[in-house]
Amino acid sequence: MKMTELQLELIKDNLKQLTSKDCFYKEKFKDINISSVQSQEEFETLPFTWKGDLREAYPLGLQAVPDEEIVRIHSSSGTTGTPVIIPYTKKDVDDWAKMFARCYELAGITSLDRIQITPGYGLWTAGIGFQAGAEHLGAMTIPMGPGNTDKQLRMMQDMKPTVLCATSSYALLLAEEIAKRGIGNKIYLKKGVIGSERWGEKMRKRIADELGVQLYDIYGLTEVYGPGIAMSCDYECGMHYWDDYLYFEIVDPKTGKNVPDGEIGELVITTLRKQGAPLIRYRTHDLTRFLPGECKCGSRFPRIDTLIGRTDDMVKVKGVNIFPSQIEDMLKNVPEASSEYQFMLDHMSGKDVCTLFVEINRGIDKKQAGNAVKKEFKTKIGITVNVMPVSIGDLPRSEKKSTRIFDNRY
Repeated sequence: MKMTELQLELIKDNLKQLTSKDCFYKEKFKDINISSVQSQEEFETLPFTWKGDLREAYPLGLQAVPDEEIVRIHSSSGTTGTPVIIPYTKKDVDDWAKMFARCYELAGITSLDRIQITPGYGLWTAGIGFQAGAEHLGAMTIPMGPGNTDKQLRMMQDMKPTVLCATSSYALLLAEEIAKRGIGNKIYLKKGVIGSERWGEKMRKRIADELGVQLYDIYGLTEVYGPGIAMSCDYECGMHYWDDYLYFEIVDPKTGKNVPDGEIGELVITTLRKQGAPLIRYRTHDLTRFLPGECKCGSRFPRIDTLIGRTDDMVKVKGVNIFPSQIEDMLKNVPEASSEYQFMLDHMSGKDVCTLFVEINRGIDKKQAGNAVKKEFKTKIGITVNVMPVSIGDLPRSEKKSTRIFDNRY
């Protein structure tokens, strides 16, 4: 993917401004001649920005404009270590709402839709992003936030929302509750906008089938506005991203070198118009690839693939690197298995022990299903695991993100 002339001009202007005032990047780039950055190749020699840099800047070291221009802060949802604080100007908030409205429009959502929003509000960027985008679009919102499933379902029946915004974990929980209570004929949902965590094809199919909706992937992260910076379209072939606001690179996670189009690597983002806390070459840890060529939907915006995982999601077992996406792909080939699983790693008697808890579809012999999963795991991933088959609904459901891999070895 080549940097456009407009992107280069915006980046050069950003670099000039950020190194001319007392802020995070003036210090970071103090030994670099920024005026020499005149091309994509020269830009790619600049150092990366890491999450650790953002933590060290706590609380407001990333702020790049005077206090009177800041209207809001958001913070990453991480539960350990120093949080990351991102300040926003009014223009940042408006730009984010415009990008989010584009996401809705890409999914064919209009001002006539009613949008039930279940992600959390507050310091987290999720709920308020979905809300602002819907308001910019002119659609009615039902701002539920997470939890209180009884009330969620009451609102779905009484307010008749046509769009559900949720994490995949909570969308599955709601779908299962609707089926359990036999109220599917009282639900009017047509589309689901799903974000915040990776989810496999089997889980996607379960949610779509049980809710009777078309599902769309939405992408974002707190450090870069929040959700709403990329979105899938009707053709479900990756996610379009807004290259007039953001510059994307994909690099080899180990070498940091840009990889050829179509090759999987780590997504690196540079903001082009952000004022409160601009970011230059930010390492997201998200693994994806560019999808070259035009999309059937006709959108002019370029695409990345749906995320295959994160560089920090990987666990190494018996010399084999394992990502959650590999387990999901493996389960896709086992018809007896459902989408839900937990992978436990323990160290016992001097060796690693792997246990895969997996929900088995109703009416299937659990022992037979467990053997099928064990065989497929060995074939596809290359190691032997202890498989513990359980019934549908036995594994915990979450209103937020689900934890799939538990590494108890250290």
